[in-house]
Amino acid sequence: MAIHDYIRKRFFPHLWCPGCGHGTVLNGLVRAIDDLKIRKNDIVMVSGIGCSSRITGYVDAHTLHTLHGRALAFATGVKMSRPELHVIVPMGDGDALAIGGNHFIHAARRNIDITALVMNNQVYGMTGGQFSPMSDTGSRATTAPLGSVDPPFDVVKMATAAGASYVARTTVFHVRQMITLITEAIRHKGFSVVEIMSQCPTYYGRKNDLGSAADMLEAFRDHTAPVGSAALAETPGLIARGVFVNEDRPEYCEAYRRRAAEIKARGGA
Repeated sequence: MAIHDYIRKRFFPHLWCPGCGHGTVLNGLVRAIDDLKIRKNDIVMVSGIGCSSRITGYVDAHTLHTLHGRALAFATGVKMSRPELHVIVPMGDGDALAIGGNHFIHAARRNIDITALVMNNQVYGMTGGQFSPMSDTGSRATTAPLGSVDPPFDVVKMATAAGASYVARTTVFHVRQMITLITEAIRHKGFSVVEIMSQCPTYYGRKNDLGSAADMLEAFRDHTAPVGSAALAETPGLIARGVFVNEDRPEYCEAYRRRAAEIKARGGA
């Protein structure tokens, strides 16, 4: 099977703005799936609402487009009923950690075998450029024209503290790393989170004078460094990218079924 076989070509051209990083994430995702040689019938992609959530519409697999912030709740139901399937959830920063924050925390706590791809462009792009839980303090948005005073969430720290057993971060500039991390996350048995820093030149970039999409990509190159590198200690403000957590822990669906079997063996209902 070729990579383009995973794409619903009839829905192209896509709806993303010129320079948006989400198309690069789509590219990396289908390449990761192709590297793993997963059959399309063995994939379920679940999304909520937002620019990032449109990825499910372009992947030729089983897809479920749900309510804003509720993708992980629906994905949990899918995984519990069909644990043999690969469940992948592309989300935006607001979809994952604003209205969807509680679902994110509890999916991580349970360590259910779902792959969450959090595209962090620091803004609500689809609804007009409002600031998000990941917008930097001081950044401007339609709902913060003079600069936001809110501190941003750290996706990696949030996922780690909540109990995700695989946590990673990369950017759309680092395409090869992104493909590798998505591949590892899908293969991992447990709740996997990959934060992917993605540029939004239309809203976040324009309102914060960050230049073109190419300029924003170069910023990802210049302002990140690999986990464990000396540069992180030597240069304040650099963002770490790579794998932060990769642990074997009991997976929720398997633990649930074991408990059900134990109760049944004791003569329970």
